[in-house]
Amino acid sequence: MPSLSSLLAVAAAIGFFSLILFVIFGQLTVRKLRKDPITKNELGMEYVSGWDIINIAQALTLPSSWSEKLSKSQISFLYANAALIKQHTNKLDKVVGMMFYISLMTSGLSMALLALLDTLGFFD
Repeated sequence: MPSLSSLLAVAAAIGFFSLILFVIFGQLTVRKLRKDPITKNELGMEYVSGWDIINIAQALTLPSSWSEKLSKSQISFLYANAALIKQHTNKLDKVVGMMFYISLMTSGLSMALLALLDTLGFFD
C-alpha cells in the first residue's frame, strides 16, 4: 500500500500542474472574454481576483444539463453563463479549460480525502 507522503506528493504534483494551466488559461482565454463587451458581464461573481478564471473553466467543463440548472437557480449570478462562454471560445480554449478544471478539482479533492483518511487512522 502506498504511503501517505507519496500519495500527497502525487496530489501536489497535479496541483502544481493545475497552477500552470491556471495562468495559461487566464492569459489565453479569460483575457479575451474580459475584453469582449458581450461576455464581460457574464463571467460570474469574482470573490477574489482571478476567480472568474475558475468560473469560466467550470462553465466549459460541467455538462450542459448542470449548467442549465445553475442558470435557472437563484444563485445564477455566482456562475459564468456557460452557453455564452461556449459560443465565444474555440476548441483550444475548451481543452485547456477542461484540463485546468479537472486537475484543480482532482488535486483539491484528493488532498482533502487524504487528510480525512489520515485523521481516521487509515495510514497508521
